[in-house]
Amino acid sequence: MMRLLIVATALALTAVTGTAHADTLLIDRANNKPASVIPARGQSMDQVRASFGEPTARLEPRGGQKRQWPTINRWTYPQFVVYFEKSRVIDVVATQARPEEIGPKPPVL
Repeated sequence: MMRLLIVATALALTAVTGTAHADTLLIDRANNKPASVIPARGQSMDQVRASFGEPTARLEPRGGQKRQWPTINRWTYPQFVVYFEKSRVIDVVATQARPEEIGPKPPVL
């Protein structure tokens, strides 16, 4: 009974909005890529540069004011932003490929 109610509600919403529209989620694109397309956690800055070339931009370092706050460096590439703690990759964030894709905002400069 509940399933029938959900299907009927979905059909009613589709009828009201006209045509069905599907958004592309950034996470779907990121999950479908093999790991070799982005830098791996723990790689050095030299390894990232050797594998992916020079970044399109090197953003201002953040942190480092205290010993417990390590310096975080950010390099931007067309498809992702690489975050380094000191000189090692700690995270990679994919950027939007198309305007209709739902995902993170560009990095703060």
